[in-house]
Amino acid sequence: MRGLKDKVAVIAGGATGIGAATAVRLAEEGVAVVIGDINLEGAVAVAGRITKTGGQAAAVRFDVSDDSSVRELIAAAVQAYGGIDFIHVNAADLSLCLTDTDAVDVALDLFDRTIAVNLRGHLLCTRHAIPELLKRGGGAIVYTSSGAAYVGEPERVSYAVSKSGINALMRHVASRWGKDGIRSNAIAPGLVLTDGSRASMDAEAQERMLALGRSTRLGTPDDIASMVALLFSDDGEWVNGQVISVDGGITMRG
Repeated sequence: MRGLKDKVAVIAGGATGIGAATAVRLAEEGVAVVIGDINLEGAVAVAGRITKTGGQAAAVRFDVSDDSSVRELIAAAVQAYGGIDFIHVNAADLSLCLTDTDAVDVALDLFDRTIAVNLRGHLLCTRHAIPELLKRGGGAIVYTSSGAAYVGEPERVSYAVSKSGINALMRHVASRWGKDGIRSNAIAPGLVLTDGSRASMDAEAQERMLALGRSTRLGTPDDIASMVALLFSDDGEWVNGQVISVDGGITMRG
């Protein structure tokens, strides 16, 4: 894709799944990537995979819910590569969804932790990345959202609220800094078959999910990585302030 070679991207949450696939895809396009994750071992493994094939990558341990840790992630990218052009904010704690119930019964500590990771953490990444993007004359941010933000599930209230907040944050950034050259978008994946989801869903459950969509297969991390690459590239330079569903046609929104 046009305009990616020799750029620098931070992947905030890149040790596994969508984030790892995005790091690899961007590196294939000539982007130097800094992979941040609380799972440092996984981040190091992804970086090693990239450098082994001639790409540029570094791994940094960070906690998206901790302000100083997020600041240090961005600083590490600037120190390693001189600045940043893109950030994919992908960090989340999906284990919280297992006991995320409804507005009456949800444990408040679970709600607070979900917001701290899925929403406040995204704000922290945003506020530390934007000054560096502006130093380069602009750039792009892509947030990982979810269809849970708008489908109205009867459970997972904390998760849905956090993802709705991400969409609002994304639009705020596009509106506030769009004229300064910063593009801000969100991707709402459908069921993506990561190693984790494959382990937790049997074939019958996967077939039920496939029946909900308008595609011949379920998603892979590479599907989302491809959209991130597009939104970061010059080919996506007129896309700003959008939530883009990449879900095999499960949701259809005008």
